Amino acid sequence: MNQQLPQVPTKLLIDGKWLEGTKESVSVTNPATNEELVKVSQGGIDETKQAIDAAAKAFTDWSKRSPRERADLMNKIADLMEQESDRLAKIMSMEQGKPLKEAEAEIQSNVDNFRWNAAEAQRVYGEVIPAPAHNHWLVRKEAIGVVGAITPWNFPSNMIARKIAPAMAVGCTLVMKPSKETPLSALALGELFQQAGLPDGVVNIVLGDSSEIGKELTENKQVKKITFTGSTKVGMKLYEQAAPTLKKVSLELGGHAPFLVFADADLDLAAEKLIAAKFRNNGQVCTSPNRIFVEESIKEAFTKKLLGQMEAVTVGNGLENPTVGPLINQASVKKIIDQLEDAVNKGAKVLFGGKKLTEGEYEKGNFFAPTVIDGITPDMTIYYEETFGPVIPLISFTDRQAVIAAANDTEFGLASYFFSTNLQTISDVAQNLQYGMVGVNDIAISNPAAPFGGVKHSGFGRENGKYGPEEYVTVKFIAIDAQ
Repeated sequence: MNQQLPQVPTKLLIDGKWLEGTKESVSVTNPATNEELVKVSQGGIDETKQAIDAAAKAFTDWSKRSPRERADLMNKIADLMEQESDRLAKIMSMEQGKPLKEAEAEIQSNVDNFRWNAAEAQRVYGEVIPAPAHNHWLVRKEAIGVVGAITPWNFPSNMIARKIAPAMAVGCTLVMKPSKETPLSALALGELFQQAGLPDGVVNIVLGDSSEIGKELTENKQVKKITFTGSTKVGMKLYEQAAPTLKKVSLELGGHAPFLVFADADLDLAAEKLIAAKFRNNGQVCTSPNRIFVEESIKEAFTKKLLGQMEAVTVGNGLENPTVGPLINQASVKKIIDQLEDAVNKGAKVLFGGKKLTEGEYEKGNFFAPTVIDGITPDMTIYYEETFGPVIPLISFTDRQAVIAAANDTEFGLASYFFSTNLQTISDVAQNLQYGMVGVNDIAISNPAAPFGGVKHSGFGRENGKYGPEEYVTVKFIAIDAQ
């Protein structure tokens, strides 16, 4: 595979123009080699204000266009994404590290998301309410206005699509702030927006210090909505900063997903799905299984099947399509090492992997061996702290109600999974898991047609499905006296 980075913009996109920022440019590196890919321009408060002004100006025209006209442009963008999918996927794999096939699937998800929202936004219906004689009562749903969208590095393209698509479909305009770790995927999409003929100012992309730009987006009165995907700590800060201007806010925050395997489960299926879910995007997924509860009576049999399937897991540069690529940075590697050391010191046992990879092709990158560790207990850091990496921690249980309580024993409530063939168990566990999403004998919980989001400290609001566009509209009641 050619290791050369495809051509991609490196400046800020504001009001349809590629602008050099006033701050010092920064490097984007490849986590597989820690080598510089390119330098990108950086802006600050002034550029953010300029982008907000451009979005506010563009809103007047964009919000008044027909849903069909906006949909046509969105479908044109989807066409361009499909045509450029190989290039977009390679850019993503090189700046973020995920396996190329996963990057390709992410681009396809973008395409699906734009097409879904282009159609769905044409069905954001108002309402006629029965009223007293001579009166007409109407309900309209209108675009909320300028949206500030802040996205993470782990899905540097799809997190953008999931926010941009429903917002622009209903008539909003946006100022995007992608992660400093992975700005290239955002800039590559911005280039396609221009090629499709998207009007200037509808989507603007600013790069720079996250706290500085985030503060301006949350405090600027022209911004009417904030949407953020990232850590709970940062989400809380943005929520606090947005409070004085009473912005509408949606937050998709941290996760600590339980994965329950009951004695009557299909153990081969459970092991296969666990590996697929845990090692997707190198374990760096907010919906990734983090606490694996296995019923004691089948623990030995399940562990044997799991370890057998682990032998086929490969590690390498994302462009070579391994199962697991590099982590985003050295800090992520250190966090895993610290968690494992703490667990082992308190009695846990590493059954597979358990170390940073440093030899040969792994020497310069942020690689960590896919790991299985057994004997996890609540006094270990890994039990309560999210692991953003390729580690499978095993925990025994004997009682259904006790394991439901244990699964819910976290401040997070994004995704959860369990495997059982007993209908009573399925009904009981599905209803009592305190999570926004529950996968039963399956891990496929993210799709443009289905609502995605969490509860508790995993945030609020929903992306995807018919719920996505609703996050970007306001409801207006009109009472007409026809006498």
